[in-house]
Amino acid sequence: MTAQNEGGSAILTKLEPFGDSPAKEEVPKDAPPPDSQVPSVPSPGASVSDITATIQQLQAQNRMLYDRLLRKQAELENVRRRMQREKQEYFDQANAGLIRALLPSLDAFERALKDRDPRVPDDFYKGIELIHRGLVQVLEQAGLARITVLGHTFDPHIHQAIETVQGEQWRDQEIVEELLPGFTFRQQLLRPSMVKVAVAKRQNDQNGIARDERVSR
Repeated sequence: MTAQNEGGSAILTKLEPFGDSPAKEEVPKDAPPPDSQVPSVPSPGASVSDITATIQQLQAQNRMLYDRLLRKQAELENVRRRMQREKQEYFDQANAGLIRALLPSLDAFERALKDRDPRVPDDFYKGIELIHRGLVQVLEQAGLARITVLGHTFDPHIHQAIETVQGEQWRDQEIVEELLPGFTFRQQLLRPSMVKVAVAKRQNDQNGIARDERVSR
């Protein structure tokens, strides 16, 4: 709505709504009802009961607002922790892919140090050992861990049996040789260990051997 002053210029006296109806302000779901707003301050001549009632209303509203604050803080902390966890999982997956790609190079270093050529000078292998040791230290600091297998019982979750062997000197399902090392990254399996496993002799085989001995006699 506009009006004109003495000079004839228009003066804005009231803000007209834009559109059919003015926009409604969104009210939060957990907002207190209108009747729970701050109560009016009692007049100087108010009775003790009125003042007491006002104090009780203020205390109740204070507790309600404090509870809302605690809930909002808890929600914010949960969001922060979830974002931090998702961020760490993303970095772990990226690092795991990189370290998995480096494992063949680590295997090549170990094979070179294990199968040494006597014609190659020792200084060459000393340099290989230094490089291998430095690479292992960096990977271990990032979270890589080698799976210990020798003397342990075969576990299909972290071991892969490539060969089996029989012998009385071993327990059934005992790992007797590591063919290719396995690794975990931050307690997650990165590559299973390739192993040779001892298995007990079958009862049928033992009975067959006993029958053969009786026939030969």
